[in-house]
Amino acid sequence: MERALSYVREQRERYLEELKAYLTIPSISSDPERAGAMVEAAEHTAGLLRAAGLEEVQVQPTPGHPVVTAHWTKAPNRPTLLIYGHYDVQPVDPIDLWERAPFEAHVKNDRIVARGSADDKGQLFMHIKAVEAIHQTGNGIPVNLKFVLEGEEEIGSPNLPGFLESNRDRLSADVAMVSDSSMWAEGIPAITYGLRGLTYLEVELTGPNRDLHSGSYGGVVANPAEILARLLAEVKDENSRILIPGFYDRVVALSEDELELLSRVPFDEGQYKAELGVAELWGEAPYSPLELVWARPTFEVNGIWGGFTGTGAKTVLPAKATAKVSMRLVPEQDPDEIAAMVERFFRERAPGSVQVRVTRYHGGRPVVVPIDNQYMSAVARALEDAFGREPLFIREGGSIPIVADFKSILGLDTVLIGFSLPDARTHSPNENLHLPSFFTGIESLVRTLYYIGEG
Repeated sequence: MERALSYVREQRERYLEELKAYLTIPSISSDPERAGAMVEAAEHTAGLLRAAGLEEVQVQPTPGHPVVTAHWTKAPNRPTLLIYGHYDVQPVDPIDLWERAPFEAHVKNDRIVARGSADDKGQLFMHIKAVEAIHQTGNGIPVNLKFVLEGEEEIGSPNLPGFLESNRDRLSADVAMVSDSSMWAEGIPAITYGLRGLTYLEVELTGPNRDLHSGSYGGVVANPAEILARLLAEVKDENSRILIPGFYDRVVALSEDELELLSRVPFDEGQYKAELGVAELWGEAPYSPLELVWARPTFEVNGIWGGFTGTGAKTVLPAKATAKVSMRLVPEQDPDEIAAMVERFFRERAPGSVQVRVTRYHGGRPVVVPIDNQYMSAVARALEDAFGREPLFIREGGSIPIVADFKSILGLDTVLIGFSLPDARTHSPNENLHLPSFFTGIESLVRTLYYIGEG
């Protein structure tokens, strides 16, 4: 292990240059014009795996973008670790807020700045380099490894569950590992053991058969924009509690042990508000901010429009109004069940003067992973040895749907360890990865493979 750690330290400059090259590929999965870049990114990922010493490296087609797989299964009687990541990235808009071109990877203030640096190319690259360090300096990797690296995470992974089903036997393992989250803060590592789920809907109200003159028809024909606003306002009470019937029926409260873990987290509400530029926080009473983000479900309006929104004035009564809404879910809430509740809520409360159309988009199930097992212990030990302090056990307000798929399809629990920082600007202009955390993180992953191999 010490030889492998020394190798990582010696190769830092090369790692950085290779990461820059990887980040220059504009692998935006949602953009049909980037189909060629997606194939290029998949082939590049496969090349990194081969160079690290992994075997059976394949770029496997799907109805969408390819899945890249690789194996190392030469450690008899040792655990098998399934490592997941994604090589696709978010769109780059608004382009004018980037300091440089989004795929012109460059270093500034100890950070590498480019789309995909934190989410998730930079973090999956770390796993590959940890394997490479062990392979180049030892007699073999101390665990069995299987990599599954996809190109559709940013569009909801539509083809990955089917791929897992079709390759269930080939992908059998003891535990999965994902690095697509963040540390708590610089120098403070974290293991994420809970993720909220997601349901995403579009609600469209249609009134008259065309936009109408607001003077000639205002006051006698229902305005879909007003009706939509009224319906959205009915979703919550004055304490931000969601009023959709049945919404909280399956919600599982935090246990005493989880509340104790939460109490260890050094949360600074004043700093949190300052970073967000808000004077006060807002949420369901009487829960704390961390409880609200990690363990309570939400209903949020992500976008709302209708009628005239251009420059100047146009006295119009719109024919349609639309809102996009999302619900973050907690155990044991079911995304489809919640979607049906929300749709029923709007349909039952909408007046007969408008028609309601609800479109369901992607979603994902909430997940809580047991923390009292050998794999969590090995990762916690590796992080502590690398970063010099015990990791925090935290939940995450966002969603990583594949974690639930690993459990339901492959029967695997997942260890989530992230190495980006909270201010990495993922999904935003000037996305970045903190390089000291990146390099120390690779060392922690080297230790992880050895510690898991020890049993």
